[in-house]
Amino acid sequence: MKNFKWLLLASLSFVACNNNDDDSAPAEVPITPGSASFAKYVALGDSFAAGYSDGALFKAGQQNSYVNILAQQFMPAGGVAITTPLMSDNIGGLLLGGNVIAGPRLYFNGKAPVSVTGTPTTEVTNHLTGTFNNLGIPGAKSYHLVAAGYGNTAGVASGKANPYFARFSSSPSTTVLADAMAQSPSFFTLFIGGNDVLAYATSGGVGVNQTGNMDPSTYGSNDITDPTVFANVYGALATSLTANGAKGAVANLPYVTTLPYFTTVPYNPVPLDAATANQLNAGYAQYNGGLQQMVANKLLTADEAARRTIKFAAGNNAVVIVDSYLTNLSAFGLPSYRQVTKEDLVVLTARTFIGTTVGGDPTKINGVSVPLADQWVLSKDEVKEVQVATDAYNKTIVSVADSKGLAMVDTKLAMTQLSTSGVRFGNFHMTAAYVTGGAFSLDGVHPSPRGYAYIANLFVSAINAKYGSTLRTTDLSQYQIQYPAVIQ
Repeated sequence: MKNFKWLLLASLSFVACNNNDDDSAPAEVPITPGSASFAKYVALGDSFAAGYSDGALFKAGQQNSYVNILAQQFMPAGGVAITTPLMSDNIGGLLLGGNVIAGPRLYFNGKAPVSVTGTPTTEVTNHLTGTFNNLGIPGAKSYHLVAAGYGNTAGVASGKANPYFARFSSSPSTTVLADAMAQSPSFFTLFIGGNDVLAYATSGGVGVNQTGNMDPSTYGSNDITDPTVFANVYGALATSLTANGAKGAVANLPYVTTLPYFTTVPYNPVPLDAATANQLNAGYAQYNGGLQQMVANKLLTADEAARRTIKFAAGNNAVVIVDSYLTNLSAFGLPSYRQVTKEDLVVLTARTFIGTTVGGDPTKINGVSVPLADQWVLSKDEVKEVQVATDAYNKTIVSVADSKGLAMVDTKLAMTQLSTSGVRFGNFHMTAAYVTGGAFSLDGVHPSPRGYAYIANLFVSAINAKYGSTLRTTDLSQYQIQYPAVIQ
């Protein structure tokens, strides 16, 4: 060991004596904006831009949003500190007239996600004054960014306005886009469209696919936005934002079905012994027999009958659901039941519902003897609807980015990588796995602090590639993957 230490010291001394300070060390590339100007940065988007995390918006989450992290990377290249409409606390949630309308954030207690203690203190009616660069609005869909009155406090209770935007909109009649343009941005980011399919997906398809309906005023909160409506709005946003020569970066949309909200609960979470399986099979025998009778009467195909047949066995079993996409046989006394397959996605919230009893009756088990309602599963047909709409939105985003000369951030590719092989950096491996993966927060939809930093780095790389900037990426290891119960 002594000889090894002496040899190491000698080698270091030799290097020191034979290298000039200016010879071998590569010159550090200075941070420059390239052809972009970050003097006035404005961000438009939804909950991701706002920094929503763990099921709520709160101060620490806002400070760790990808927008705020990105703004910090802009500062050495001529950017300035960004302004954010900060919440009043780190509890999260909202009050409207003193009544709680959005609950507090989640934290992991070692066994499961639970809500932090305390009552929200952020009151929607306490309107913030000033100009805000971060115009990320939780819950916003594409067409909401151009909707007059979306920030009108008087419309919050009825759902006509957004409580987060109502806190800081410049006037009751303004639009998000108008508040952005009033700042004469030199650079902007636009990451919008996820909510145009997300609520439909997270509700298990309890909504309407509005493809073909060009009137967003008739849409419900869980509906899929018509792709043409999206295209028209998105094009208008980009045209306005670039009208005065501003540069910008836009992001496409990942499939929401790659989020841990849809990939955590398996399709077959029901363990059964042989005796219980046989008992359940006896209970569904009449239903299965009815399907075969429908086939014999040529009212049902053999393939659909096989798909609808319910059969349990010893081991892990698929849950039973009500599927509205099946042939309606209610006139013959047969409900639309089937067991889920790997092509269906059980939503995260079902993990605490499957296996519970109805009214304490041990024979009425949700997901087993009592089929799950639509809200608990995104069926394969609904998955397809979400993907078709997302593909259409992404086609628009790419087209607009090309026509306006904007940097393009491929979050769809990044999310696919997170949900499959994961992303390695330094000694860390980040994936989309729920709780343990590091990329997503406890609500299963929104990123963790580290996940938001990763998104910021994706924007940095795209901006550098498009505008010749030399912005630095941020060190992902410096960002935590979960917030504690108490945030100092």
